[in-house]
Amino acid sequence: MRFDILSLFPEMFSSPFAGSIIGKVCAKGLIEIHVHDIRAYAPGKHRVTDDAPYGGGGGMVMKVEPIDRALAALAVKPGEGTVILLTPQGRPFRQKTAVELASCPRLVLICGHYEGVDERVREYLVDDELSLGDFILTGGEPAAMAVVDAVARLVPGVLGNSESARADTFSFGLLEHPQYTRPQEYRGWTVPEVLVNGNHRDIENWRRRQSLLRTWQRRPELLEDAELSAADRLLLAEIQAGEKKDRKRAD
Repeated sequence: MRFDILSLFPEMFSSPFAGSIIGKVCAKGLIEIHVHDIRAYAPGKHRVTDDAPYGGGGGMVMKVEPIDRALAALAVKPGEGTVILLTPQGRPFRQKTAVELASCPRLVLICGHYEGVDERVREYLVDDELSLGDFILTGGEPAAMAVVDAVARLVPGVLGNSESARADTFSFGLLEHPQYTRPQEYRGWTVPEVLVNGNHRDIENWRRRQSLLRTWQRRPELLEDAELSAADRLLLAEIQAGEKKDRKRAD
């Protein structure tokens, strides 16, 4: 899989992508990451990439021409790649979005800056717009890093254990269950007995219950779209009933 990133500050990507899993899988050829300086595609001696907005107002707007030239140089053919603008106005980037994008052979990520980009970039040059959330960053570079990391780890062969990605938080619309490792006891803090008794069915049931409980307590809105079986719904009803009893006792 190939990632192309268009940025005004390409040097920001050298360190994050050089280490950890991303750097290793790039070296193995499982994914490719190419960062392109938008200024290199700006016309004129001064390589101007932004200008004041028509109609007045504060800030500067990224020009359409350098971005169009950069995309033309990349020669992304229809059906072979998806061009994405990273912007606070985009649709929310979720785990299911990462799963969708992981099936694309090539992603082109455009990092916005300043007061945004010329609207003609949205209208004529991109296929999608993504946002990390309802907050403003100084630019789209951190968002591009997050998208690359979230998508790349889903590419076959990137993670040593495919179960790691399958069981991730949000993969089924729920928060992940608690995780423990050795030692079994530390400072009197112990691992739940069910996880060390060797009964895989008990472990699976405990993890599912904990996942439902944690989601109900921390992100209840996720349950509206989560993939829940009939058994899950019964278990969730038990959890909710237990929570109500605990509140009454506390009162």
